[in-house]
Amino acid sequence: MTIQEIQDEIVDEFSMFDDWMQRYEYIIDLGKSLPLIDEQYKTEDNIIKGCQSKVWVHAEQIGDKVVFTADSDAILTKGIIAILIRAFSNQKAVDILEANTDFIDEIGLKEHLSPTRANGLVSMIKKIKMYALAFNAKN
Repeated sequence: MTIQEIQDEIVDEFSMFDDWMQRYEYIIDLGKSLPLIDEQYKTEDNIIKGCQSKVWVHAEQIGDKVVFTADSDAILTKGIIAILIRAFSNQKAVDILEANTDFIDEIGLKEHLSPTRANGLVSMIKKIKMYALAFNAKN
């Protein structure tokens, strides 16, 4: 699936919920299904700066795809990074760089987060794009 197809799927899933309490529960459930980052990657280099909770993101290139793993010490943040990993992992670096993140606004995520969590979300996206930039430069 392309990044856009995955993002459309995420938007469709969120549209099934009537209120934000249900959406928060869904985000938390997504976090529980996040493939965990290997403990060796829970380093200062992989931590997201600008998040109020701790979030680690690791990326490696397998073939022509960038594969992300992540973890967080907060359940909501873990769900947020799970959404981003789902959208961008196993994609080509160039596709990650060219992808927009409008789906985040479409599901209303940014407007329903506290300002510090919203800043953390932006920082997570920047980190994912930085990894893609680094892998794209290598190719």
